[in-house]
Amino acid sequence: MNQQNISNAEQAYRNLGVTPIINASGSVTRLGGSRTRPEVLEQMAGTARVMVNIDELNRKAGEEIARLVGSEAAMVSSGAAGGLLLQAAACIAGNDPVKMQRLPETEGMKNEIIMQTTHRFPYDHAYRAAGAKIVEIGNYLFNHPWELEGAINERTAAVAYLCAPFTSKRVMPLAQVCEIAHAHDVPVIVDAASMLPPRANLQRYLRDGADMVIFSGGKGVRGPQGTGILCGRADLIDAALANASPAQFIGRSAKVAKEEIVGLVTALSMFVDEDEEAEMAWYRSMAQRVVDSLIEVPGLNISLEHDGVDYLLPNAVLRLGGDWSGPSAQQVAAALQQGDPPIYLQQLRAPDELMVDPLNVTEDEIDIIIRRLREALTGNR
Repeated sequence: MNQQNISNAEQAYRNLGVTPIINASGSVTRLGGSRTRPEVLEQMAGTARVMVNIDELNRKAGEEIARLVGSEAAMVSSGAAGGLLLQAAACIAGNDPVKMQRLPETEGMKNEIIMQTTHRFPYDHAYRAAGAKIVEIGNYLFNHPWELEGAINERTAAVAYLCAPFTSKRVMPLAQVCEIAHAHDVPVIVDAASMLPPRANLQRYLRDGADMVIFSGGKGVRGPQGTGILCGRADLIDAALANASPAQFIGRSAKVAKEEIVGLVTALSMFVDEDEEAEMAWYRSMAQRVVDSLIEVPGLNISLEHDGVDYLLPNAVLRLGGDWSGPSAQQVAAALQQGDPPIYLQQLRAPDELMVDPLNVTEDEIDIIIRRLREALTGNR
């Protein structure tokens, strides 16, 4: 997108009284998600004006996505949260129209979804929206195999598993959870919304035994922000499709437009073919510029972090503890958000940590971030 188009786009928001921001917080939905690929927007603009049978489009797009990710079957959901809703619906009601029509009323059905306590998170509300009853096992420190064994009963619909940065490392591994659940013919459903890249994760959780996995179609894939990639076992994906729009069941409210479906297929095809090493080198260079520019600020602990587990992309991490005597991390973050333009950093870990995630940052913006961070940290303008 050229500078004139960017100015016009920003003005559209300003006309509504909305201020454009610099998002150095990664693919956070509340901050706009990620920058959609220009090729995807062009494809969506054209396909929005063509009429098709949505059931056929859902099936054919799912076949192509399954080929790209290496799963038995797949479909496009309304964001990752819409995928969680359909995971639960598929496991509780299957493709039985009598049960599907009753959702979210699930009395008398297999309606319990087991989760390790350390995997409880705000988005599991999407499971409960389908009528699931969450059964917690373990505590905030430990989760044991015998606890999962003991929680499985005739009402168990699925075991849910969260894969996300900065989650507890004390949880049972996914492969072990799958082994226990499958011994009781219980499916395992995985939320890996934010775990792309690395691209290897497209197959990783399925290889570990997961029956259904959801990824965001926006975030690192940079497809339409309101889409998700739901992949896994063919019978469960068929059930998810049966509960989804355009059918008039629980998933109807999570409708995905035809152009979004085509846009996601386009984005995913581009994503899997990209040079991940070159992509990471670019992000690393952006984060390293922040580190190199601020490394001499007295008392500041700043480093480049990239482990592929918590830091999926290279991040510049600022730790304002120990010998640091300047403003707190909260004060620095607030100063950046109150400036012009507002800048949002990532704050996922310790209270004294800030992160610059380069996913949505341009070269011009990284210079602004560095200047404004220096001002906020040192008080020098």
